[in-house]
Amino acid sequence: MITRRSALRTMALSSCAVALGQNVLHAQAPAPAPTAEGVYKLPPLGYDYDALEPFIDAETMKIHHDKHHAAYVSKLNTAVAKLPDKEKRTVEELLIGLKALPEEIQKDVQNQGGGHANHSLFWQTLKKNENGKPVGQLAKEIEKSFGSYDDFWKLLTEKATKVFGSGWAWLVVEKGKLAVTSSPNQDSPLLTGATPLLGIDVWEHAYYLQYQNRRPDYLAAFQKVINWEFVNERYGKVSKA
Repeated sequence: MITRRSALRTMALSSCAVALGQNVLHAQAPAPAPTAEGVYKLPPLGYDYDALEPFIDAETMKIHHDKHHAAYVSKLNTAVAKLPDKEKRTVEELLIGLKALPEEIQKDVQNQGGGHANHSLFWQTLKKNENGKPVGQLAKEIEKSFGSYDDFWKLLTEKATKVFGSGWAWLVVEKGKLAVTSSPNQDSPLLTGATPLLGIDVWEHAYYLQYQNRRPDYLAAFQKVINWEFVNERYGKVSKA
């Protein structure tokens, strides 16, 4: 028989268990990414976290930008803290001139600087655009280089699918022509003399909360969030340069 005293005791124990469980969950929550003040800054996302839903969820965008990208910026600032002329160099210039940097910081600049440069471009190329396709001169060059937009997209997603582990698939300008490439980790196309126009981030943090291990589903959704107007504008600037 359940007495009033035993019922109260059970409620008290249950409350303690819930409180303990919540404390454990809070303790296991990832700590905010450390920040190191320096020349390089985390750029604003430029739109709301949920702007790409339902294709990329708000929580993924928040963690991806506020935690992962912020960590690359912080670690890059730490790596170049003693570099005398860092104020005069963009992150892109650091990557292009990587071999001229002090040897002891080259790997950190490659990884952290690559992460910063790759993501700074990535956010700008995103926009909910369900039926979007390349426009202007870029559309013509894609047809000229790959046969059709569909052929281009098939090639790009094949590259993205075949990245082993973490990395990127890219549409780049290479030796004056369009090319589709991939790179491991946070390596930037700038390291090989190419200029990135569009990148698909296939690190798991870019999609795992929503798509788990279903990378092909993420890639199918990604096609619906490309800001082709921005990519075309960037292509025009790169072509003139």
